[in-house]
Amino acid sequence: MDVLDRRLVAALQVSPRASWGELGRALGEHERTVARRLLRLMAEGMVRVTAIHDDARTGGGLPAHLHVRVRPGTAAAVARALSERPDIRAVFALTGAQDLGCELVPPSREHLHDLVSAQISAIDGVVQTQTQVVLHTFRTVAEWHAPLLTDEEVARLRRATPAAPLPDVDGLSPLEKEIAGLLVADGRIPVAAVAERLGLSQPTARRRIASLLERRLLLLRAEAEPALLGLAVEAQLWLKVRPNGLDRTGRTLAAHPHVRYCAATTGVHRLIVQVAVAHEAALHAFLSGVVGPLDEVTDLDVTLITRAYKRGHLRKSGLLTMENRS
Repeated sequence: MDVLDRRLVAALQVSPRASWGELGRALGEHERTVARRLLRLMAEGMVRVTAIHDDARTGGGLPAHLHVRVRPGTAAAVARALSERPDIRAVFALTGAQDLGCELVPPSREHLHDLVSAQISAIDGVVQTQTQVVLHTFRTVAEWHAPLLTDEEVARLRRATPAAPLPDVDGLSPLEKEIAGLLVADGRIPVAAVAERLGLSQPTARRRIASLLERRLLLLRAEAEPALLGLAVEAQLWLKVRPNGLDRTGRTLAAHPHVRYCAATTGVHRLIVQVAVAHEAALHAFLSGVVGPLDEVTDLDVTLITRAYKRGHLRKSGLLTMENRS
């Protein structure tokens, strides 16, 4: 990707269903240029627009993070086996004491117990697992965009957020589940196509889609490897935080442009933060200049993501590694 490609992807991350014209007006580019470039990137699989459920609020799953230590020489095979499971949303290879990191979305606590104690442990090569259940999410990856746009450009693209607090629990109707399924398969599916497939009028389909997004039960996501956007170093930070400062620390870090994900979890390290920066020196600057001044943080563990096998339920080709990404 060149500079314009990256800026267009960042704009799509801000507003995944924006028209080519809207994206072009926000960035001062011609609509035909926007369409030609983004359609090419999508056709080549470098960008995919999908959607993820707010599993905790819809009752669709119990988000959790799993670290897996494997027998030497089996990491790739174990990662592929984990990636094939529909109840695992993301799989990464890591540096450090644990070889793999996963994001789980089991439908119930009973399923989580069986998944960790029996099913994953039975995979050939798995030696040890460690699980942290998500208690609160401060920022999802779907809410992040590459920091390549000005504040004015982002403001032109960003949808208004609800003024009133959202309920902790909000279910999906059968029709909403069908619409959500179409958006997960293609986050840019036209309203007319949704109406035709589900036998709805276009105004009804448009209203239902808007309701899902406004209630944040479904989060649109333009997925691209951070390395393609010039962010070659991804890190997972596990932070020990004093209880009285957990919310404040989570909100502070979630607002940083290089933080892709931030959540409070169970376990000794109460906060997980995923960061994407240009190089190792930038990671050092983030750790010392952003995390360092936070008085509530008492300890920090840093691991690098060396390969993504799966993100947001989308399996990856594995072509981008630390050796060949740029």
